[in-house]
Amino acid sequence: MTPLVSIIMGSTSDLPVMEKACKFLDEMQVPFEVNALSAHRTPDAVEAFARGAKDRGIKVIIAGAGMAAALPGVIAASTTLPVIGVPIKGMLDGLDAMLSIIQMPPGIPVATVGVNGAQNAAILAVEMMALADEQLAARLAAYKDGLKAKIEKANQDLAEVKYAFKTN
Repeated sequence: MTPLVSIIMGSTSDLPVMEKACKFLDEMQVPFEVNALSAHRTPDAVEAFARGAKDRGIKVIIAGAGMAAALPGVIAASTTLPVIGVPIKGMLDGLDAMLSIIQMPPGIPVATVGVNGAQNAAILAVEMMALADEQLAARLAAYKDGLKAKIEKANQDLAEVKYAFKTN
């Protein structure tokens, strides 16, 4: 299989967050790769990765980084592929990472999800690719229908909860 999505994290300590993206892509049957590359410790490798990603068939890059969260921006500076940044909670509850990722200069956009939002990053990547893939779009639609069904079930369950002054 040739990967369509590349998941990059600054170090393997980010895996507990980023594995949510892996699980979602697996569920959607999207081939992906996972690597640890550091914008600060392996800058040459990050640049080489970003420059070569498109030629290797990658369609979207998901990059997770905490603290000095330069990784998504550094990758975006060296590719024309969409990059989705995942701020990882570290110091300041991840606000520092989020601000670092969203404050990009003109011409170097990085889509950004919420702190520790790797699953949403994967969903966004699938939404992008589903524009040109009807089978993937159908799997995504089924997933979203499942979300709706979960809420409808939760609301039915709440209707069964009784309190003396509850009116519904």
